[in-house]
Amino acid sequence: MTPSPGPAPLLIACALGIERFALRGGDFGAAAGPVTVERTGMGPQAAERAVTRALAGSGASGAAVIATGFCAGLAPGMHPGDLVVAEETRDGAGHTPCTGTAVLAEALTRLSRAGPGRAVHTGPLVGSGHVVRGAERARLHATGAIAVDMESAATLRSAVAAGVRPVAAVRVIVDAPEHELVRIGTLRGGISAFRVLRTVLPAFFAWHRSSLLPGGELDGHAAPSDHPGRDVSLRPESDQAS
Repeated sequence: MTPSPGPAPLLIACALGIERFALRGGDFGAAAGPVTVERTGMGPQAAERAVTRALAGSGASGAAVIATGFCAGLAPGMHPGDLVVAEETRDGAGHTPCTGTAVLAEALTRLSRAGPGRAVHTGPLVGSGHVVRGAERARLHATGAIAVDMESAATLRSAVAAGVRPVAAVRVIVDAPEHELVRIGTLRGGISAFRVLRTVLPAFFAWHRSSLLPGGELDGHAAPSDHPGRDVSLRPESDQAS
């Protein structure tokens, strides 16, 4: 007798070792299925390669994908530790609509009231191949984007190219127009962002559970109907970068 498939897996993609360290220090007890925290390496090309490889396995065809980690805020008034929930990711290759933005924003807002988080911002998240500062930050904000990072756009684009699935991007602001990385407050801002990143997993799991509800819908975006949900990690822990 063939066993019934379990819940679909969740792939959480981040670029840096410190981001992965923060995420793996969280509580995985509320996960709706198997979870892999994948360190992709820095930059869009590294993210594309890592996510494509991670989703190539037979047990990953219906995996939900969240891109996360740190980012730079573009809007005046943002602070280190604020959260960004992308409505879409953008870069020179196009844009990828995100799934379940409202579900994530609501869950993160609840968490921020009880933890070290600050405001939760929603809007477009733009990709860049380099660190953005000064006038370039203002130019990107003028396009309507609220934050910028190097991997989210490539991560989500690669994820949907590998098959229909729920995708999202949640980033923690580590610097902002009034708090740039080159300034004295960098260390304090980095510590604040790290502490917030450690708290986000319950919101990710709530989003993932919503994608598994009958009908598989998040904010009207249909999740794939063929979630395989095998109870395996997308990649063996020994194969992941540390």
